[in-house]
Amino acid sequence: MRVIVKALCVAFCSVIICVHPAKSDVRLPKLIGDGMVLQRDKPLKIWGWAAPGEKVTVDFIKKKYNTVAGADGTWQIMLKPIAAGGPYNMTVTGNNKIEIADILLGDVWFCSGQSNMEMGMGDIAEKYEKIIAQNQNTSIRQFLVPKGLNDATKIHDDFSNGRWAPATGTNVNRFSAAAYFFAINLFEREHVPIGLINSSFGGTPIESWISADGYKTFPEIAKQVVRLSDTAYVNQMNRNNAANNRLQAARTDKKYDDGLNETPKWYETAYQPVGWKDIMVPGFWTGQGLNNFSGVVWYRKVINVPAADASNAAKLYFGRINDNDEVYINGQLAGRTGGQYANRMYTLKSGLLVPGKNVIVARLSNNASALGGFVGDKPYYITAGTDTIQLSGKWQYKVGQAYPAVKSSYESYSAANQPTLLYNTMVAPAGNYVIKGALWYQGESNVTRAKEYERLLPELIANWRALWHDPKLPFIIAQLPNYQEVTYLPVESGWAELREAERKALAIPNTAMAVLIDVGEWGDIHPRDKKDVGERLALAAEKLVYGHTTLVASGPTLQGAKKDGNKVVLTFTDTGSGLIAKNSNKLQHFAIAGADKHFVWATAQINGNQVIVWSDEVPDPAYVRYAWANNPDRANLYNKEGLPASPFEAEVK
Repeated sequence: MRVIVKALCVAFCSVIICVHPAKSDVRLPKLIGDGMVLQRDKPLKIWGWAAPGEKVTVDFIKKKYNTVAGADGTWQIMLKPIAAGGPYNMTVTGNNKIEIADILLGDVWFCSGQSNMEMGMGDIAEKYEKIIAQNQNTSIRQFLVPKGLNDATKIHDDFSNGRWAPATGTNVNRFSAAAYFFAINLFEREHVPIGLINSSFGGTPIESWISADGYKTFPEIAKQVVRLSDTAYVNQMNRNNAANNRLQAARTDKKYDDGLNETPKWYETAYQPVGWKDIMVPGFWTGQGLNNFSGVVWYRKVINVPAADASNAAKLYFGRINDNDEVYINGQLAGRTGGQYANRMYTLKSGLLVPGKNVIVARLSNNASALGGFVGDKPYYITAGTDTIQLSGKWQYKVGQAYPAVKSSYESYSAANQPTLLYNTMVAPAGNYVIKGALWYQGESNVTRAKEYERLLPELIANWRALWHDPKLPFIIAQLPNYQEVTYLPVESGWAELREAERKALAIPNTAMAVLIDVGEWGDIHPRDKKDVGERLALAAEKLVYGHTTLVASGPTLQGAKKDGNKVVLTFTDTGSGLIAKNSNKLQHFAIAGADKHFVWATAQINGNQVIVWSDEVPDPAYVRYAWANNPDRANLYNKEGLPASPFEAEVK
């Protein structure tokens, strides 16, 4: 027995000796690391973890700061405001020493939202290759927050991973495109380093980004927050998700795809096509003989490559696809992408193209929607040297596999779409990191609940200001752009209602908005024009945050709607050098209604900085709308500075 006890004692002591140093090591959050941008001209917090009672010293710009870790192992040090500059080094010392290099002092912006904020420069690189090449800038840096869903029902004190990266080389591909252009414009005007904390997650609703404290006046959402605190419920949902994934995997198993199971395979050079039909690219399957089809469709096209081009470096621009693609050229895989949101651009290795006849075969799969196929208004071509080979037009297709309907499924959820979970993992860990302001590009996932969004957006703003302990934290909104098919009569519109909710948030002090009603694409919820988005966000920041109060930073913004007989007099702020009807001699897309809210098109005329609106069909106007549609294609009220007016609905006073 003594031997056992002695052995146990030795083992126990060994554990203490081995484990204690790891516990006592000073540890820093992921945000505090090499290449970080710290906020200039504000008191700064440097924080981390160590053994309880451990002495910690921070050396920064010839000053030492000392503290002691608390009983919970946390510590923090406050630095006095520091002007823009760098690069600097920092040393954090406890029982160990951490060296942090290449630190800049500048302006830090927290950039968040769903896929249009997430969209990276790599997704649209072909559109902006020259701009990227001309703006290799080590003073613009991004910290890309990882998508965190592990143990997401609890508030995290650190991100799971991440590092600061400069806007140089291939790093640029991972920058949020909207935030990248925002940073370029700010840097050009303010000449200070710009740090971007990119915390975005495609397809997520606003509810995911607000803390539990924000739902005190939202009882239904609060109920779900309570459910998420129940481990049994969460575990059951996770098991159900796994079961549904297995059902989906069985349904889409490639072993049922004729194109992969026949010999030779349909992409191989020995294959001779039989029974293929014509189809247009770009274009969806619906309307081309494949209505409501879900499964695998193979595409095939023969192109001729001049001998001079075959030896050149080449790229395949393959637009955007619903949902997944694998592309083969002359029997060899040229590239593959999963998911409908990414724009396809594949670099073709040397020798893949040959002089003369080349065969391109693409395997497209669509799991659920009726809109499989190629999205319109995207680039479809091959570049080789200075030549371009167009791929739009007639292709041939053949069905390889039809996915059966799901026979049964289990109740489940998308964790990323649950209230609080992204706040817990992707926002809260940044709360100690001092920032200049926040950019918000989100709303697509809330268009069916726009009235609720009208209350949720102010709650998110207040929520984040509380997190950063800054009741005046600048908050800039990217208003949703135009999207979907054009309508030619006044209609109700969830997208217009969501834009109106965003516009109404401007009543909150220290907010601004970039109007994007003219940068969208009818067939793509992810428009590629992120340059105008970033420029307009930067304009808003210049006026709101940087003191350029006389700058025309927005298009005309509705101020009031006053009745004058059978007419409505609209007044605006942000008129700049004056109001104009862009590309026309008359204003379009104004609608008017009486108390019954039956809207009809109205005549609208500019009168100085006012717009007069009327319709003989509405003798007693009570409401007026402008650009009220998912895609108000003809809306043309601008100021002379070229900035569009925000869509709106107003009750006539």
